[in-house]
Amino acid sequence: MTATTDAASNRRGNLREVALLFAKLGFIAFGGPAAHVALMRQEVVERRQWLSEQGFLDLLGASNLIPGPTSTELAIYLGYSRAGPLGLVLAGGLFILPAMLMVLAFAWAYVTFGSTPAASGLLYGIKPVILAVVVQAIYGLARTAIKNWLLGVVVVLTIAIYLAGLNPLIPLFGLSIAFAIARNTFHLRLGLAGVSIVAQVSATAAQTFSLTTLFLTFLKIGATLYGSGYVLLAFLHEDFVSRLGWLTDQQLLDAVAVGQFTPGPVFTTATFIGYILGGLPGAIIATLAIFLPSFLLVAIVYPFVPRLRASPWTSAFLDGANAAAVGLMAAVAWQLAASSIIDPFTAALAAIAAVVLIRFRVNSVWLVLGGGAAGLATTVLRG
Repeated sequence: MTATTDAASNRRGNLREVALLFAKLGFIAFGGPAAHVALMRQEVVERRQWLSEQGFLDLLGASNLIPGPTSTELAIYLGYSRAGPLGLVLAGGLFILPAMLMVLAFAWAYVTFGSTPAASGLLYGIKPVILAVVVQAIYGLARTAIKNWLLGVVVVLTIAIYLAGLNPLIPLFGLSIAFAIARNTFHLRLGLAGVSIVAQVSATAAQTFSLTTLFLTFLKIGATLYGSGYVLLAFLHEDFVSRLGWLTDQQLLDAVAVGQFTPGPVFTTATFIGYILGGLPGAIIATLAIFLPSFLLVAIVYPFVPRLRASPWTSAFLDGANAAAVGLMAAVAWQLAASSIIDPFTAALAAIAAVVLIRFRVNSVWLVLGGGAAGLATTVLRG
């Protein structure tokens, strides 16, 4: 009886930990997928030690290999690994919910007043700190992911491929397969069966708004989009501007901007679009549709993640995917630096935050809040 009671108590404790952590991250995870991954690593590997660096990398690699929002799927994986199926739901739901509510508020203001509320002062200080968090994560993950010179080559090639504007799937799959072949000397007979997931939305409803079409369109995007939230703009433009004609280019840019400057997943852009098209029901339906495939895919794939290490081929493939993921983070960090470091103040803020994080392992929440306060204060003084 005591053992059963202890096990139940542990489960409740783990669920509470998962709920509190991902609710907090939902409120403070600014900066897009790379920053989200960095914050999660700091929380679950360094501070709480739920996973080893290698275990975290394996879940990150698995998140990159399925369609949908990478950082949200990583949150779902982490919740599942810590607290089982209910942890899966709590981690994903609470990571999404704060951003969804904030985006909903911005969407209401946008529809009511006809403009997007400004947040430039806040972001002015937050973005350099988020860049420092990403740099710290790359520093930590690279030491585990780059196990030999060949994986170092994978990282460098991934950065070059991404910055050249090619699809992130090329390094994630292509370089991972190449590394697996290079590391294993056995004869390989590889038969690849392509699986295409295509959700067709009726073209007859092209000019007429319906909640059903809205749901199916976002469900398709959630089930087929690779490359994280940074690729989302192209998918949204194709469906909602070009094909359906429900949005203008300016409305789409405003929607993506709101998704970028609120914390949490960039995919909550769907909440904004759903609201301006169909009010509160549209916002809820769009949000559920775009995230639903992630929950289902993680639940299906998670039991197989440990088995990837059992085979020399899949283990090598996962090592290649992990190195490619670090390379993608490094490439995104370079792009974030271009938009975050715009003057001596932001350069100094990023450098100080990076040193503090790497040397003293300070909780990044305080740095994010401090950066936002510094940005607001500097903006007010200049104004």
